[in-house]
Amino acid sequence: MQISPQSVLLVIDVQNDFCPGGALAVACGDQVIAPILKIAPLFQHIVLTQDWHPADHTSFASSHPGMQPYETIEMPYGPQTLWPDHCVQQTSGAEFHPDLHLPHAQLILRKGFHPQIDSYSAFFENDRTTPTGLAGYLRERGLNRVFLCGLAYDYCVGYSALDARRLGFEAVILQDACRAIDLNGSVARIEDEFAAAGVVLIGSEELAR
Repeated sequence: MQISPQSVLLVIDVQNDFCPGGALAVACGDQVIAPILKIAPLFQHIVLTQDWHPADHTSFASSHPGMQPYETIEMPYGPQTLWPDHCVQQTSGAEFHPDLHLPHAQLILRKGFHPQIDSYSAFFENDRTTPTGLAGYLRERGLNRVFLCGLAYDYCVGYSALDARRLGFEAVILQDACRAIDLNGSVARIEDEFAAAGVVLIGSEELAR
């Protein structure tokens, strides 16, 4: 697949807490780094996202007495999976993995910093209406095709891809540069949504410029 000058690589949440040994580790999460570093030089434009939660974030199970991680509660914006405390602002867990060396990235977008609402997507908070500003940034720069990679495939990567399509961008997920949580069938569910929305799934070896 051709990488045009209007393409952007969106690297989702490759942070210590989502990698092995982290508070919300995705299995083999650090294995996304090698393919990301291999393809990054092909892109003129790179954006990184960073989960950036306050310590008492409403998505943490610890904020709801009697609840356990991975249980679900109803929030004003809909169902919310409760997570272990992770990616707390100004902690080592929130830092990018030390091997993720992308000095030519042009933007770091922090998300999930509103205490009362979670944010999976790079484009919207979980109410699906509060924007992060990323769409405006991409449009002002004339970028119209988003290539996505990182963590986790079935949550933050997937939600970002679906929102990119909803906003009129082309969305391509580099599957070998992602890893999934697969909580209660989440991979199968989101891949059905990818098919319906026109999200393209490829391997990074298919990229060319």
